Amino acid sequence: MKIKSLDLPKNIIQFYLDSGIEELYPPQAEAIEKGLLNNKNILAAIPTASGKTLLAELAMLTSIANGGKALYIVPLRALASEKYDRFKEFAPIGVKAGISTGDFESRDEWLGANDIIVATSEKADSLLRNETSWMQDITTIVVDEVHLLDSANRGPTLEVTIAKLMKLNQGAQIIALSATVGNAQEVADWLGAELVLSEWRPTELREGVFYENVIYFSDSQKGIDKSQKPIEQATKNVAVNLVLDTLKDGGQCLVFESSRRNCTGFAKTASQNVAKILTDDEKTALDEIANEILDSGETETAQVLAKCVKGGAAFHHAGLNSDHRRLVETGFRQNKIKIISSTPTLAAGLNLPARRVIIKSYKRYDSNFGMQPIPVLEYKQMAGRAGRPHLDPYGESVLIAGSYDEFADVLEHYVNANAEDIWSKLGTENALRTHVLSTIVNGFASSREGLMEFIGLTFFAHQQETWSLKGVVNECLEFLIKHDMIIDDNALLPTKLGRVISMMYIDPLSGSTIIDGLKNADVVTDLTLLHLVCSTPDMRQLYMRSSDYEPINDFVMMHSEEFAHIPSKSKEIDYEWFLGEVKTALLMLDWINEVSAEKITKTFGVGEGDIHAFSNTAEWLMHATAQLANLTGTPGADKAYELEKRIKYGASPELGELVGIRNVGRVRARKLYDAGFKSKDELKQADVMVISGIVGPKTAEKILTQLGVTIEDRTNGTVVESKTMDSLLDDGQKTFNDF
Repeated sequence: MKIKSLDLPKNIIQFYLDSGIEELYPPQAEAIEKGLLNNKNILAAIPTASGKTLLAELAMLTSIANGGKALYIVPLRALASEKYDRFKEFAPIGVKAGISTGDFESRDEWLGANDIIVATSEKADSLLRNETSWMQDITTIVVDEVHLLDSANRGPTLEVTIAKLMKLNQGAQIIALSATVGNAQEVADWLGAELVLSEWRPTELREGVFYENVIYFSDSQKGIDKSQKPIEQATKNVAVNLVLDTLKDGGQCLVFESSRRNCTGFAKTASQNVAKILTDDEKTALDEIANEILDSGETETAQVLAKCVKGGAAFHHAGLNSDHRRLVETGFRQNKIKIISSTPTLAAGLNLPARRVIIKSYKRYDSNFGMQPIPVLEYKQMAGRAGRPHLDPYGESVLIAGSYDEFADVLEHYVNANAEDIWSKLGTENALRTHVLSTIVNGFASSREGLMEFIGLTFFAHQQETWSLKGVVNECLEFLIKHDMIIDDNALLPTKLGRVISMMYIDPLSGSTIIDGLKNADVVTDLTLLHLVCSTPDMRQLYMRSSDYEPINDFVMMHSEEFAHIPSKSKEIDYEWFLGEVKTALLMLDWINEVSAEKITKTFGVGEGDIHAFSNTAEWLMHATAQLANLTGTPGADKAYELEKRIKYGASPELGELVGIRNVGRVRARKLYDAGFKSKDELKQADVMVISGIVGPKTAEKILTQLGVTIEDRTNGTVVESKTMDSLLDDGQKTFNDF
């Protein structure tokens, strides 16, 4: 099917022709035939790289051409940014794109001026809770990675958000996308959608198992000897040999490991071997990336990552800071970095295909059951990353087996298996509580009968009988009534407290925990408030290591008056959980007191990216604490507002003005402050050479430029508009080390 034959405006057709897209892939053509351009709901369950995004684009652009507006829902912020960058390319044909991923309390009304709005499922939910006016103008709803309905963490929010949008925008077209859905027809039926189910890929995927120096590939009939590929044993590490074999043919590799430590370890090993086959030009390009990594990290991890990158390899996981993840991803896309060793999170989000995907470990640690095999769905997500469209003649995914029995097992249970069915995770009080409140607050239901009717719109109700949720719903209602978030007086109505909690996007249990803690606290200190937010279900807890118990217990005894509540030691599970909350609070206490990121990572066994993830959540919850303290008249509001700002930047109060300057950050702000610069005005009056000596020439130039300072050569007082800091230093015959 040709693009120019589609019933689309000429400028849209020309846009795709100019992009080099002239013909649709078979699954895309099937979607057109099933009504994609005629407002029919579509579930496309087709492999990675087979054109799911184009399906969404065609539906959205068709709707926009008719005066509509599109909402594109993704699971991860990184994926939202990736899609937003793509949709900005529609600007020449008059289509405006916007993105909304943070600040769950904001309505983001300004985004209504855009034709396409990209948002995470949580942000889409918060926009509904805050009654953003343009949400009811949505005519096309795209749900990317719809199989995440099966996720215990994100599934309930995605499910309820879809149900609300279907109720609010009843004429809107729904486009659901996934690479792996076992019960695709069941999901399609729930959405009232036509199903496009296909295994077609533009680049052939060969799935195989490596055993005794040979990769055995499966055929489409699920036999085993379609082809065999011997691998040269250049080293003692079989995974490294698989990597080198790929690079020899001009490909790149993704290697999936079971833990962050294993990721880092393999990247180190691989880089030592890959470095030997790099050209001088490749090494030069990698050195540039490595230098950027060193410039954008505070911890030893930056040094380890930079060293790996110099050898053509990198590791990628949630412990890296956002700059490091971006540099690794960009370097890989540009084929400068040859191999990424990653945890499975990479497979779930970013578009980073490679010639060969190596799955080193198909087991994950479970705190209750030890090492357990991963689901087939997760394996298929990883395998689907193999094969770069238009770059690779084929893609290969390879599992590694150590024995014949293991070889036969993984072949049967992964390579030749189908993905599991997905199931709604909405059926627990923890999952439902927040959504029951928001459903009442936003008027989607105003009675128990109406609430059950709304529940009937969910995927849970489609899979099971609605009545089976009645008991859980009633438990949620009783909790909300008990804690003054709703009243049941002939109708279910939200109180002011319930409305605020819903709009701030916190779990009602978090709200009640914070309010009760503020009421019970004898004193309200930084520690009191940090522990309060760390004791909520919205805050992820740090694990307790055996070496943690004694020092943290001692800390609790020394600061007992600062905790709103300390459980009895006789309740071992409760007390251990409490110690985990305290450990998390201590991390945040170190953060706001400017303990170095390097020391924090070593003390708490986390990555720099984890510190920022914890601080982002704590900042949001501390803002909620301040709001709730004001609303309920409990103490601590002013201190909570101050802590909110300190958590944002990880700094003491006196650095407040400096850390608010872009490109400064907590470390540079402290250096400037200690050198005598305590405000923006003092920086504006400063000698540029002095500032350069403190933070480096490039950063000094960025800081002063954004403060509106014209760079002057202080040696003779003349204005030097065309010179950079580097050239000023050269003119003065000085280097950074001279200061």
